[in-house]
Amino acid sequence: TADTMEVPQLKPVQDVPEIDLDDIDKLLESLSPEELEELNGDFDPDNSLLPPSQRMKNQTSKAPTGPYHRKKLLDFLEKKAKEEKDWEQNKPFVKEIRGKIWKPKVEPKSKEELVDLAAVLGFHGMLNQTQYYAGLDNMKIEAGGFQGVAKAQELIKVPDEPPNKTDVEESIKRLKDNDSKLTHLNLNNIKNISVERLIEVCETLKTNTTLETLEMASVNMTDKVAKKLAEALSENKTLKVLNVESNFVSGEAIVEIMKAINKNQTLQELRVANQKPEVLGNKVEMTLVKLIGENSTLLRFGIALEFPDARVRIHEKLQENNDNLRKKRVGKD
Repeated sequence: TADTMEVPQLKPVQDVPEIDLDDIDKLLESLSPEELEELNGDFDPDNSLLPPSQRMKNQTSKAPTGPYHRKKLLDFLEKKAKEEKDWEQNKPFVKEIRGKIWKPKVEPKSKEELVDLAAVLGFHGMLNQTQYYAGLDNMKIEAGGFQGVAKAQELIKVPDEPPNKTDVEESIKRLKDNDSKLTHLNLNNIKNISVERLIEVCETLKTNTTLETLEMASVNMTDKVAKKLAEALSENKTLKVLNVESNFVSGEAIVEIMKAINKNQTLQELRVANQKPEVLGNKVEMTLVKLIGENSTLLRFGIALEFPDARVRIHEKLQENNDNLRKKRVGKD
């Protein structure tokens, strides 16, 4: 209780002699190193702003107890280590492999296997001539990797493509007779067809209802024949594929063909690239963009365009036509 609580007694204050601050240096010089260390500890017992390495007292200021002999010290440490028993292990040591052994999913392939893989995938630009033809013939590819040097070999003669043996006269007759078996007519690369025969082929398209694919690439077709072809396309409703590449058709004639196609809108593929007048011009290209924008059935259009705006707009329209066809095929609106 408060009545029985003892009140601590304070020590009487001793008289402290007055010290002249001017003589402080003399007083410090008269102290021993131990007294200075004790005095420093009284003033600043634990300076938290100093790193721990500087707070600790110097432990190497003691005088050595004996001479230092390195060899004797090493011998003593070795003897002591051999005499002391090892610490007892809670679990005895057993040599074993812990966890799963890492195995790569794919083993690294050799250079020969990579060369063989490049030949299979068709990366022929990475192979030399010997490796290229060995890959074509499914033969073993010689060693050497991608830096392999092709050995001297005889040149492999590539045979020319056989000439087109289509009988033009017979084909015209079958077109006029509306032969149901003639759905694909290939007149490509027949150089000796006269202009009259080409015009006659075009004229038969006006009444023919069975032909679906007509190929007339590299037959020296001119604008005269192209205009007759445009007239026939304006009446034909069964042709789906038309190829007139590598001829002498101008941009204006191509526009006429495109206008004729838009009348019935039954053609799905038109190829008119690689004509002799290579540059069509901005006016022709923009006209083609407008005409293709009005066509909803053309799916593929082979032509070389100079201006990127025309290429992008034609590509977007053809993509839209393909998407609409796909929706109809799967039964969507």
